[in-house]
Amino acid sequence: MFPKKQSKDHKAATYPEKVSILAAGMQITGDIVSEGDMRIDGLVRGNVFCKSKVVIIASGKVIGDVKAVNIDVHGTVEGNIAAKELLCLKANCKITGNLNTEKLMIEPNAIFNGQCVMKGAQKSASVVNEEGEVLLQEH
Repeated sequence: MFPKKQSKDHKAATYPEKVSILAAGMQITGDIVSEGDMRIDGLVRGNVFCKSKVVIIASGKVIGDVKAVNIDVHGTVEGNIAAKELLCLKANCKITGNLNTEKLMIEPNAIFNGQCVMKGAQKSASVVNEEGEVLLQEH
């Protein structure tokens, strides 16, 4: 009835235009794993693993860890957050847990209680005198 398209690429398909939505009023108990973007408006009692972007809306709450490439938090997270690239803590969000990210953006009025580890390329600097001797080296 519908012709199938044959694909020569056997890699896992990614759907950047598709978003999985956990609507307000919905509750999930257990871990969530997603290949595409996710939007959480409801309650998740478990861990969230995403290979793309996770957005936790103001009404959204996660009681568990969140791990994704990019994460925007407008709501509440009670657990650790790990963003491979960018983590945005929006105004009025509430985070209780540790953060691990490469880039971090925190808006005024965001609440964060925990520790933060910024990963990324370590830069070193040296102070060298005129003879080329290293006087001070920072890592």
